[in-house]
Amino acid sequence: MTLARALRSLLLGAALASALSGCSGSLESLGSDAHDNGGGGGSAGSAAGSAGGAGIPSSLLPVTHPGEYYNAFSSLLGKQPQEISDKLDAAFTQLFHGKNDGSNNGANDQSFFYEDQHTADDVACNDTRKCSLISDKLHNDVRTEGLGLGMLITVELDHQKEFDELWRYSKAFRLQTTGPAAGYFDSRCGEDQPTQCFDVYGMQQFVLALMLASGRWHSSTDMPYASDALTLLDALQNQELHNGGVKGGIGSAFSANDFLVREEPSLADAGYTTRSSLQMPAAYWYWAQATGNPFWNEVAKTSRPFLSAAADPMTGLSPMRNYFDATVVEGSPGYTEQGYRTQLNLALDALWGSATADQADIANRMLDFFYSEGITKYGGSYETNGKPIETNRAQALVSVNGALAVAAPQNTHRTAFVQAVWDQPIPFGQNRYYEGLMYLMSLLILSGQLQVY
Repeated sequence: MTLARALRSLLLGAALASALSGCSGSLESLGSDAHDNGGGGGSAGSAAGSAGGAGIPSSLLPVTHPGEYYNAFSSLLGKQPQEISDKLDAAFTQLFHGKNDGSNNGANDQSFFYEDQHTADDVACNDTRKCSLISDKLHNDVRTEGLGLGMLITVELDHQKEFDELWRYSKAFRLQTTGPAAGYFDSRCGEDQPTQCFDVYGMQQFVLALMLASGRWHSSTDMPYASDALTLLDALQNQELHNGGVKGGIGSAFSANDFLVREEPSLADAGYTTRSSLQMPAAYWYWAQATGNPFWNEVAKTSRPFLSAAADPMTGLSPMRNYFDATVVEGSPGYTEQGYRTQLNLALDALWGSATADQADIANRMLDFFYSEGITKYGGSYETNGKPIETNRAQALVSVNGALAVAAPQNTHRTAFVQAVWDQPIPFGQNRYYEGLMYLMSLLILSGQLQVY
C-alpha cells in the first residue's frame, strides 16, 4: 500500500465510523415547468456552477427517448399485454394498498405504503394535503431509498396521487432547510443506528422521478416537479459552491474533479470512495439532456468505465465499496444486498439505449455466474470471486437478475432468469420493503414500462 493510500485508509476509517454507521443495508438479516433562478444553496432556484460553466436552466429541456422499449416478458416469454398489465396491477395493489394486520410476518402484512401520515399540528400534511410514506418494517424506519423508488414506480404506473403524497411527505419530514446540508434529504438508517445520513441513492431517485413526473403530468403550484428536481440536482452537484467549501463535513454528492458520485456527502473530506450500486448512468444521461449541463455527460461517461473496472473479471460481481480508481476499499464487504441495485442500474441503461458494450459484458458475466450456481439455488450474497457468504435464497436478487437479462441480449440463459421473475409470488411479510421494491422495479423494466417522459 502506498503512503497516500495508507493515509486515505486512515481518514476513511474515521469518516466511515461516524458517517456510515447508520447507512446500513436493507436486508442485513437475509433490504410548463418554470424554475426561478434566484436564491442560494438549498432554496428553490439556486444558481449552479458546472463543467463548462453552464448554469441550471430556467426549465427542463425535452429529452429524446428511445421510442420503443424492449419488452422481455413479451419477447422472451410470449406474454400478452393484458397478462403483463394484470401482473403489474396486482403487484402495485398489494404492495401499496394491501392488507396489514401489524404482525409484520404473515400473509396479512402486504403493503409497505402507509397513507395519511400527519398529526393535528402538521402544516404541510393535513386532511386535505395528504402525506404518505414507504416504511422498511424489517428495520422499523423510513428511508429515502424507499421514498425515491416508490416515486419512480408511481410515476411510471401513472399513480399521481400516491406520487404526490410521497413527495409531500419527503419535503415535510426529510428535507434539510438550514445548515451546511440545506437542500439535502436525510434518511433514517436503522432503529438501532439513529445516525442521520444523506443517502445519495435515494436523492438520485428523487431527481429522476420528479423530472419524469414533470414530463408526464406537468408542474403545478402545489407540485412544482421541475423546480424541485432542478433545486435538488443543483445541491447534489454544487453544495460546496454554495457553502464556500466543505462545511461541517458536508460537501457535494458528486466530485467536481472525478465526475463520480460520492458514497455519502458527509464523507466529502474523505470523498474518494463510491459504490457500484450508486452509479446510475442512464439517469445522468437523462439529466444531461433535460438540463443542458455538460457536467452530467461527464458523470455518465465516467460511471460506465467505473462499473466495468469495479466488477470482478470472472463473476461480474462488485464489492460494496471502491475508491474512485475502482480499487477495493480494504475491509469492504463483497456483493451484498445493497449491490442488487447495480443490476437495476445496468438494466435501465440498456432499456433506454444509453449503455455501452462494456455494460453488456458485465451483465453477461453476472448471469453466467448465477446460472452456474444453479438457477433455482443461488444464494443471497457472495464474495466478488464467487465464494458464497449467505446461502439463503433472496427474492430481491431473483428479481434484479431477471431485470439484468435486458442488459445481456446475447446471454443464452436470460430467458430462464426472466421466467423466474414471472413465476415469483408478490413479496409479503417482514422483508416486503426491499423485496417488493426490487420486484416492482424489475417488473417495470422487464415489461418495457420504465420509460422516458
